[in-house]
Amino acid sequence: MAESADDAPVVSFDDEPLILVDSEDNVLGYKPKAEAHEGDGVLHRAFSIFLFDEAGNIWLQQRAPGKQLWGGYWANSCCSHPRRGETVDDAAARRLREELGVEAQMTFLYRFEYHAHFGDVGAEHELCSVYVARSATPIATNPHEIVASEAVAPETLDAELVANPQRYTPWLQLEWPRIRSEHWATVQRLRAD
Repeated sequence: MAESADDAPVVSFDDEPLILVDSEDNVLGYKPKAEAHEGDGVLHRAFSIFLFDEAGNIWLQQRAPGKQLWGGYWANSCCSHPRRGETVDDAAARRLREELGVEAQMTFLYRFEYHAHFGDVGAEHELCSVYVARSATPIATNPHEIVASEAVAPETLDAELVANPQRYTPWLQLEWPRIRSEHWATVQRLRAD
């Protein structure tokens, strides 16, 4: 269920400072979000959350069309950036509430660096922490961030990423296969709890 755009809070701002880091996650400075994604992009901290429902399905979101990068593409449940002075864990919990209206215990899986260009518009260059979580709470999507959402079986997402990769964000295409190949035992324990 989505809130109306009139009732939903705006939770993302072009001028919010992102945390610039090196490949070892050492802080190098700060840069407004819009600027950090221009051109080749500047390496910054980020996170991705894969939220499972009680049936073991994974929530996917279709990004709002107004997003600077990959608007209208399908992505994992929730992804964003910690703000200045905020830990990645705290930022992930905040963003899960802001985008999906859900509180959930998250399990950290891994961190990786990736670089993806969105045509001439800009690029993501992120040191991204990947989490999984499970919740029985019905989601309430924020329409400023998400235009559609659906819960799909893991096998459905596997097949979709092969058949229709152009519909999905690059980070989802990188993260999901690694979760399936290297971290699925952790996910299975989470889904069974």
